[in-house]
Amino acid sequence: KRITWWPQAFLGLAMNYGVLMGYSAAYGSCNWSIVLPLYLAGINWTLVYDTIYAHQDKTDDALVGVKSTALLFGENTKQWATGFAMMQTAGMVLAGQAAGCAGPFYAAVAAGAAHQAWQIGTVDLNNNADCMAKFVSNKWYGALLYAGIVADRLLAV
Repeated sequence: KRITWWPQAFLGLAMNYGVLMGYSAAYGSCNWSIVLPLYLAGINWTLVYDTIYAHQDKTDDALVGVKSTALLFGENTKQWATGFAMMQTAGMVLAGQAAGCAGPFYAAVAAGAAHQAWQIGTVDLNNNADCMAKFVSNKWYGALLYAGIVADRLLAV
């Protein structure tokens, strides 16, 4: 945070590395048509949720001289977050297509996109409690995607 305005991007790179590790552990190598869009989707998701989270710290961050996407984007945060959410959704769709997913998966991706639209559209970036509530609501986003993946695999059997 002292070096770059993009610490949330570095968090995304690190946190979502598990996509590459997990896939290669399960299958012996990476099918890049699946894992690359999934990895990029995860990075974009991290940019959305952690930028919202970072808005809680923006006053203190500015005071002590550290950087964040919340400070970088400022009043344009919702537009940036919308772009990241769209890229995240596109990445999930591309990964799903490459993996041969069907209806349940895409229904979950659509529900997740609606959840992100709600998050971004309603968050009050100047209200720490609301930023935290929207950040925590990402557990439901993840649960939606997980349920869609499980349902898709169970119905494919």
